[in-house]
Amino acid sequence: VQLQASGGGLVQAGGSLRLSCAVSGRTFSSYAAGWFRQAPGKERAFVAAERYSGGDIGYADSVKGRFTIVRDNAENTVYLQMNSLKLEDTAVYYCVVRTKAMLGIPTTPVAYDYWGQGTLVTVSS
Repeated sequence: VQLQASGGGLVQAGGSLRLSCAVSGRTFSSYAAGWFRQAPGKERAFVAAERYSGGDIGYADSVKGRFTIVRDNAENTVYLQMNSLKLEDTAVYYCVVRTKAMLGIPTTPVAYDYWGQGTLVTVSS
């Protein structure tokens, strides 16, 4: 399984950005897919994930109501729509996949076995 993230960039506070992650693999719809982020000087943190296509979705409290995770199984792509961006959303964003079945939506990095290369999102004032 390979992941290719894109869509990062510079955006003003209050603006929007959509990240994309293309995932290789023939059973993408059965994978858990999501996003983590790592701000400068901080550890990687859970952002959002969907347990499998049409399954439970979880969001970090800090992004609830502003970010939306969307999956396109036909394109093997998972998106992160980010609205009302804040300065504290500045980070490198990583898409992640877990291919094994799981209960609930893990929020720890070790639960996900494949990672994209990261895409930088910078929110300016």
